[in-house]
Parts: sequence; structure tokens; C-alpha cells
Amino acid sequence: MKAKQGKQPEGIAPLDGRPKGAGAHWGTVDFPLKRHHSPHGQVTAVSMMKDEGAYVIEWVAHHLVVGFSDLVVYTNDCSDGTDDMLVRLEELGLCHHRRNDIPEGIRPQPSALNYAQEEPVVQQSDWVMVFDADEFLSIRYGDGTLDDLLAATKAQGANGIVVTWRIFGSGGVVDWSRAPVTEQYLWAAPQTWNKGWGVKTLFTFSADKWKLGIHRPKMKTKWHETDFPDQVKWLNGSGREMEDYFKFRGWRSITRTVGYDWVQLNHYAVKSVDSYAIRKMRGNVNNKADKYNSDYWSLQDRNEVRDDTMLRYTNLRNDIIAQLLQDPVLNRLHHAAIARAEGRLAGLRQTEAYHELVADLAKASAVPITQIVAKPPQARDKEKIAALMSDVEKRRGAKAKADRQAIPKDPVEAVPMGSYQSGVVNLSQDATVEIYQNHSMKLPADPRVFTDSALPLIQSGKFERGLARRMPQVLTEHAKVLEIGSAAGFLSGHCANIRPDLTFNLQEDNPALRQMLGVVCALSNRAFNDRFILMDQTLGHDPAAGALAMIASVQPDALLLSDPRLDPDLLQKLLPMLPVPAPTQVFLYGRLLEQHHQRLPEVEALLGALGYVPDYGFDANIARGFRLKPPADPDDPS
Repeated sequence: MKAKQGKQPEGIAPLDGRPKGAGAHWGTVDFPLKRHHSPHGQVTAVSMMKDEGAYVIEWVAHHLVVGFSDLVVYTNDCSDGTDDMLVRLEELGLCHHRRNDIPEGIRPQPSALNYAQEEPVVQQSDWVMVFDADEFLSIRYGDGTLDDLLAATKAQGANGIVVTWRIFGSGGVVDWSRAPVTEQYLWAAPQTWNKGWGVKTLFTFSADKWKLGIHRPKMKTKWHETDFPDQVKWLNGSGREMEDYFKFRGWRSITRTVGYDWVQLNHYAVKSVDSYAIRKMRGNVNNKADKYNSDYWSLQDRNEVRDDTMLRYTNLRNDIIAQLLQDPVLNRLHHAAIARAEGRLAGLRQTEAYHELVADLAKASAVPITQIVAKPPQARDKEKIAALMSDVEKRRGAKAKADRQAIPKDPVEAVPMGSYQSGVVNLSQDATVEIYQNHSMKLPADPRVFTDSALPLIQSGKFERGLARRMPQVLTEHAKVLEIGSAAGFLSGHCANIRPDLTFNLQEDNPALRQMLGVVCALSNRAFNDRFILMDQTLGHDPAAGALAMIASVQPDALLLSDPRLDPDLLQKLLPMLPVPAPTQVFLYGRLLEQHHQRLPEVEALLGALGYVPDYGFDANIARGFRLKPPADPDDPS
């Protein structure tokens, strides 16, 4: 059904600085802050809002900083002045406000999109993206603006980019705050969490060829059998070409198409408990009365991984907010909206329903990410999908599959898979994670510590399985073991559990991993004692000297080296200085092997010169083991 109301007049002809298709009220009030002039033409965001008054200023300021030239926002049934704020922003020449008069039987969001399809500002835009008021574009590429992102997109001959959601949770914040949304909430779901892989699409728009949609536009049927589909080239959020099927259908990324390296869409669906309480009482843009319940909170309150990319925009955004609030009308409306929200919250806090909600949400926050079920659960019906597909979609899909299968697989060098996150690991924020038995130890599936590739192994009980199976078998009887770079303590803890004859000395410089080591040992009932010792020594500023001091102190029979600071250059200095008697066993594995595997032949040659021979049968991508040859007997004729 095509909407008949709400279509705006064409307006006057564009002047310098005036958007194409702008309405008569646009820019009628002189204001120092001007809309962005993009080198890529008219780059337009289309959104819908209802009672977002407390957040409008930040949302507008952020997307002006990001580089949209135009913001078209539809409102319906506002009671907090959201619409008045947007009207004023239009008068200031920074936004386009449109009324969403909803026809009978149509939900608010599709209604707004019907209007946007006919809107002159949108129709005359070069690039268009549809997204919501709780979604903020976050660009990692280049200088963090659309200017750089679209330049890179166009450089590949592409005319669209499919941006995947990143679900941001409450971060444990309960109380209402006036602080910016993008600074309050810095904890998100892991990038690998496919329930958070909804998308929005930034693309070159033609009203004749595309019908606007919530997640992506729909190609009009009349173009399916033409050469137009071949002209569509969309990239994913990492700058890789999307698969052919997405030209026709789909609203989520899949494993082959997801990407976050260039850009993501931060989705702040819940915010704080107080913000959620206010929103729950006011309805939502699609009139889903039961949407804001504890199940929805569990789904959206994901806080497993810190992501502070948004902080790159702080200074510029704050500057624009300050400029916007210099307008007395906008200032008054903004503070009135905040006062109204805070007044409503004060009333809610006096009700039993509020306190029940807080308790329910606390329980919902405790639901581990692996137990989240998207509501409503709906299995993928391949037959139904096939029935809806046009013949051209089926032909192109079959050809794309055949092409993928026909491409010969180039030989790929096997490389070790990393188990631990690189860079700074931050454990200051509490996180709810599930615990899994792995061999004789228990491990938390904590994405702050373990990599995306390691988490499924932890969940299946197969973490570092090759090491866990082989190392207890090859360590010599009654050996004194020194492990430099114990990480979470899994390997030494497991070996100590099943080899009571061994003595382990564990050392780890990384404060967060050392903290996790304590957690893992406590979960596993692996007590520290005189044969399982957590050392206080560090590698310090001179890792070679620090390592030698530890080796001299412990005098190990087996030396396990995993700290990535022990790079090949450092090992070239360290190994020839091993004290006598030298360790009879040396193992290189873990983070050391992961980061320096390409140069380990240099280290292996040096160990050979020092009298060590390769041994113990490890996969070279898991560990490299070396045994010290006994000195030759001069009386032995052999």
C-alpha cells in the first residue's frame, strides 16, 4: 500500500548549501553550524523516532560528525517534544523533519519508509541508509568518516556497503544518566555472536529501481531479468564483496559475509535499566506491546567484549552538541525533554512494577550468551525460501555456488591458532560467562580473554587438546618444570593434576591473564602448594635477563616457553646462556609459537648447535619440543 499522506513539497530549487529536495522550512533560521558538504554528493540517513527527546541531540551531532550531509527523520505520536526538536533542527538547516501519519493497518516503521520512498530529499540523494534512533554508525576505516569510507567503497567499483549490527549492552549501568550514550555503554557482544548479525545498508539509491526497506532495499522485480543486478556491487563491513544472493534477499550477515574491520552499526537497544524502564512504559516504534520484556533484555544486554571505538568521535561530537545548544529554542526543548524523562522516572521508581522490573532484568542479565534464544525462534525453511525466490535468483544462486566450488583451493601454510586475545585484556568489568570442563581443568568461556577460535573449543571441552593430551606423557619423571608465560594456567594445571610426581613453577607477566590464572585454578580446585607454585618474578624491562634469573633460581629439568616477548632475537641471546646443568627438555608453544612461528627455524638451528634435538611428536602448529642429547662417552666406540 502506497502512503498518500505525509509527502513533502518539492520546495524551491537548490541554492548553494541547500539540499536537493529540501522543504520550505529548511534553513529559515540563520545558524553558524552548517550541514556537511560531502565529496560524494548528498549522503542521507533516514530514521524514525518516537519520544527520543533525551537522545536526539547526541544522535544528530554524532551523525553530523560521521559525515552524513542530510538526516531525514519521521516522527509519530511524540509526547516529549522530539518532533518539536526536529522541526527546529530543520529550521536551523541541519535536519529534515517529516510527520509519519500512519494509515490504518500499517505499522509505524513501514509507514515511514513508504513516505521516504516518495520524499524528494531521499529521491535526490546519492547515498541512502535507513537506521533507527538507537543505532549509531561507527567507522573504523580511515579518519572515521563517511568521506573516507565511501571513497574506499567507490575505489572498488562498489555502490553499497552492508553494515552489520554490533549489540551493545547496559554494561551493568542501572541508574539514569545524562552522559552520552556512546560513552556510557562500551561493552558489546563478541563479533562472532551471530544472533547479533542483523544489517543495515548504505547504498546508491534510485527510487525507480529500489524499494526502501528496514535492513536493506528490495530490488524491484522489473529489473531482475535485466543487466541491472550485474551493476550492483555491495561490500561487507570489512570491504569484501558481498555474495550475489544478497542483491535479492536477506537481512542478516552469515559467516561468509560478516565483517567489522571497516564499519559497524552500534545498536544500543537497552541502555541502562532506568532508560529501559522509561522506554518499556512508552511503547515502541512498531507498536509491539510485549517487546520490552526480560527475554528481549537478555538478548540485547550483551557485555562480553569491550569496544570503545566510538570514543574517537568524542571531542568533535561534544563540540557540535555545544554549538547546537547555543540555539535558545533547541536548548529549551532539549532540557525540557530530559526533565520530562527524569520526572517520569521519578514516578516509576515509586511503583512496585519498577522494582519488579529491576529484579527481573538482573536475572535476565545473568543468562549466559550461549543460552540466549532469539524470540521468536524460527527455523530456516529452505523450501519456503525457494518458493519465494524468482527464477533469476535461483539461477544466479546456483551459478554462484558452482563458481565457489570450482575455484581450486590454493595451498595455505598452516599456522598456529591463537588461544588468547592479543593486546590489553581488561577484566575490570564483571561478565557473566559459562564454565566448561576441559580435560582435568574448568575454563570460563570468557571472550575478553579467549579468542573467537578458542571459545568453541572451550565449550566443547577441547581447548588446547593436543597439548593437554601429549605434554603429560612426555615430561620426564619427577621433573621440575618452569613455565614462562603460563597465560590462564591451563596446561600446567592440567599436567599437575594427572602427574603428581612433577613440580611446576608458573610465571605470567600479563596482569589480566595472571588474574584469570587464579580464577581458572580456583574453579578447577587446583591449589597452589610446594609443587604448584605461582612465581612473583617478572621478565621486566630486560626479558632475557629476567628469564635467566628465573631459570637460575628454579634450575628446571623442563623449560616451557610461551611468553610472546621471548622472540627469536631474544632467544638467540638467552639460550646460549642457559646455566649448567641446562634443562633436558625445552618446549616452544602458545603465544610465542603463534606470534613468531615463521622465524622459529632460526631458534631450532640454535638449539641444535647447543645439543638439542627435536622430539616428542607434537604437531608443529601446537608445540616444538626438544631433548638435550647426553654428552658423548669417550669410551664408547660408537
